[in-house]
Amino acid sequence: MHAISHTHLSLERLQEILENGEKLTLSQEAVDAINKCRKYLDDKMEDLDRPIYGVTTGFGSLYNVTIPKEDLSQLQHNLVMSHACGTGEEVRPAIVKLMLLLKVQNLSYGHSGAQLITVQRLVDMFNNDILPVVYQQGSLGASGDLAPLAHLCLPLIGLGEVRYQGAVRPALEVWNELGWEPIRLQSKEGLALLNGTQFMSAHAIWSLLQAKRLSQWADLIGAMSLDAYDGRIEPFLPLTHQIRPHYGQIATAERFLKILEGSELIRRPKEHVQDPYSFRCIPQVHGAVKDNLRYVQSVIENEINSATDNPNVFPDEDMVISAGNFHGEPIAIPMDTMAIALSELASISERRVYLLIHGYRDLPKYLVAKSGLNSGFMIPQYTAASIVSQNKGLCWPASCDSIPSSNGQEDHVSMGSNSATKLVRIVDNVETVLAIELFNAAQALEFRRPAKSSPLIEQIHKDFRELVPYLEVDTYMHPLIMKAAEFIRTRKYL
Repeated sequence: MHAISHTHLSLERLQEILENGEKLTLSQEAVDAINKCRKYLDDKMEDLDRPIYGVTTGFGSLYNVTIPKEDLSQLQHNLVMSHACGTGEEVRPAIVKLMLLLKVQNLSYGHSGAQLITVQRLVDMFNNDILPVVYQQGSLGASGDLAPLAHLCLPLIGLGEVRYQGAVRPALEVWNELGWEPIRLQSKEGLALLNGTQFMSAHAIWSLLQAKRLSQWADLIGAMSLDAYDGRIEPFLPLTHQIRPHYGQIATAERFLKILEGSELIRRPKEHVQDPYSFRCIPQVHGAVKDNLRYVQSVIENEINSATDNPNVFPDEDMVISAGNFHGEPIAIPMDTMAIALSELASISERRVYLLIHGYRDLPKYLVAKSGLNSGFMIPQYTAASIVSQNKGLCWPASCDSIPSSNGQEDHVSMGSNSATKLVRIVDNVETVLAIELFNAAQALEFRRPAKSSPLIEQIHKDFRELVPYLEVDTYMHPLIMKAAEFIRTRKYL
C-alpha cells in the first residue's frame, strides 16, 4: 500500500508501486490539505468581491465572461466534457495508470480545490485497474494536457470509456455495476482536473523507467559484441576516464570491466591495435546517455512532486493566483534531449551490428558458415538501420515549435505532449535495435568457441539460447527478433 502524501515521490518508488501492484491510499496529511483548500474556496464563494479565473469565469480567451453562481457546477461539467477532443492511437494502459497516480499526487497538495470525493474516486480507479481510454493527440502541452486529461477524467462524471477487466466499456456502465455515482463537480474543480502536466509526466516516467533498463542492457549487449568482435579492453581502463571525468563515462567504463571480468576472449593477444569507434568509444557514448538520464530524472521528479494546475489556491495566504505552472516547457525540452540521447544508444548499436556481420576478424560473412546460399544475418542489420533512421526524424525537438491558440490568449505553447509521445516511440525503437544486436552478438560469439567470454556474458548467452537458437541456415527471423526483445524486456542481470 502506498500512501499519497507530500513526501518526495521518486522514480524508484514509482517503479516499486507499479511492479508490485501496490494500491493507493490518501494519507491524513493529503486528506487535510484537500479538505482545507476546498473549504476555503467554498467560503470564498460566499464573499467574493472580484472575478477569479476558472472559478467564476469562463476559460481561455473567455476569461472575461463572468458565470452566475448557480451555473458554476455546470461550467465545470461542460469544461471536462467539451475538452475531450483527443484523437489518434490510444495511450498504453501502463501510462494511463501512471497518469491517474500523478493526478492524485498533484491534487493532494491542497492548492487545487478538488473535492475529497473526486480525488478518492481517482484513487479507486487506480486501485481497481479501471483505466480511462485516453488518446495520444490533442494536447499542446501548455494549459496543461487539456484534451488527454479530459479523457482521463470523463469517467468521474459518468462519461467516456474505461478499460476494465480486459474490455473497453462505457464508464457509466461500470459505475452502475460497482454502485458508484457520477460526481457533481464544484467550482474550479474541472479546471483542477484538466490543468496539469500528468499526460506529459506519465510518458516521461514510463520512458525513463524503460530507458534506464535499456541503458543497462546496452552495456551488457555491447560487452557481448565487443568480445565476439575480438575487441580490446584498453578503452575501458580507468586512467583515460580520470582525465575526462564525466560521471556517465566513468560509470560505463567501470561497468564494462565488471561485465567482462574473467573473459578468455578479452585477455587474449590482439593483432589489431585499436577498434572502430562504435566499440572504442562506448564509454563516451553510453556514458553521455547515462548523464542525460540522470538530468532528466531530476527534472521529472521535481515535476511530479509539484502542483501544476491553475489557478493556484493558497488558503493560508488568502490568495488565488492565476499563473502558468501548467506550461510544459520545463519538461518538454528535457524529453526532447532524452529522445536524442536514446536514439544515439540505438545508432551506435546498429554500427556494432554492421561490424559483426561483415566478415571482419575471422568472423564469417553474415555470421553463417555458408553465406551465399544463406543470407544469414544480412537483413536484421537493414531493419536496425531503418529504425535508426526513423529515430532521426523523431528526434526533431517538438519543444521548438509553438502555435497560438484560444484566440491568442494562449500564445506560446510547449508542444511537450508531442515530445512525450514520440519519446515513447523512440524507446520502443531502441529496444528493438538492441534486441537485434543481441541476436547478432550471440550468433557471433558461437564462432569464438572453444574460447569463452566472462561468466556473466556466458550466462546471458546460455539463457538467451533457451529462447533463440544458434542458426546454421536461413530461417524465419521476425519471431526470433521479437523473442530477443522479450528477453531484454523481462530478464535482469548485473
